[in-house]
Amino acid sequence: MPSTTPYPLVDRLIGVFADWLKHRQEVSEMCQFDAAEFSRIAHDLGVTSSDLDELVRHGSHSVEELPHLLKSVGIDEQAVARTQPLVLRDMERVCALCQHKKECDHDIADGSLAAHYEAYCSNAVTVDALEHDLPPPSSATH
Repeated sequence: MPSTTPYPLVDRLIGVFADWLKHRQEVSEMCQFDAAEFSRIAHDLGVTSSDLDELVRHGSHSVEELPHLLKSVGIDEQAVARTQPLVLRDMERVCALCQHKKECDHDIADGSLAAHYEAYCSNAVTVDALEHDLPPPSSATH
């Protein structure tokens, strides 16, 4: 007999709260770095200090839309990760910093992402290049 939780809503709330606490701890740890160390970490990751600050503050769920986008247009995320890892990392950075999450999430929910993403997605040019097997631009636009 499959095991089910007697209070799934409570379990979900506990999970959300635990994620929130973990995220607060990560932000707190980030704030303890001095400016030079933080800048070095950002440089090692290939991002600006301000981008790194934003990425940490947005949390680990900030790029959840990207796999949906790639799948909706028929791009194999794992293939991109193998063949063009820097392109994928830049796409993740752009997605994490995106100001159009609400539109994207709506389009994911109603299944219209492939039809609408080009109107607002800063990764659209890169996605188009990947779709057509062209070398993607050196960096996605913001």
